[in-house]
Amino acid sequence: MGSRFLYFPSELLSRAELTAACLDGDLVGLGEGFVPADTIETAAMRAASLRPLVGERMAATHRSAAWVHGLIDEVPVRHDLQRISAHRLHEPVDRRFIYRDPRIPGEDLVRLGGVPVTTPARTIADLARGTDETGHALLGQCAERAPHAAQGAIAWLAARRRVPRRLAALALLEGLVRKR
Repeated sequence: MGSRFLYFPSELLSRAELTAACLDGDLVGLGEGFVPADTIETAAMRAASLRPLVGERMAATHRSAAWVHGLIDEVPVRHDLQRISAHRLHEPVDRRFIYRDPRIPGEDLVRLGGVPVTTPARTIADLARGTDETGHALLGQCAERAPHAAQGAIAWLAARRRVPRRLAALALLEGLVRKR
């Protein structure tokens, strides 16, 4: 399920032609693709722009999912992808993304623009569980834009016992919610 307003290199035009259209002001870059300059950027459009990277066996997670859901403004330099297929993948290697192997269950996913993405609550929980200071710095913005998702992240973490860094993430999120 793509968009007729989303263009990828080599589908109809080369990267050079699409970039030239950007220089002319006709297109702008979005994720891995290009859209007309006057297109309204939606979560489905942002997710669909990641289709060449994500495919059907992975999902956008962490910072990439936060960007798709509109919880953060800046598109990540390297996208965060994680396995959703039942079978392990041969470690996909690409400098455009960071791959995590643990399988994400279906109840933690939504499909936007035809692309699997972690739910807002799972996305915030994942950012809080990480050891990346950049991810922690984004949590305030995420909690401000989607307070219900921050509450959902707390509930998600509280319902699980065997999740790495669960207690630290709970403390971090509860502190953020109290400040708001």
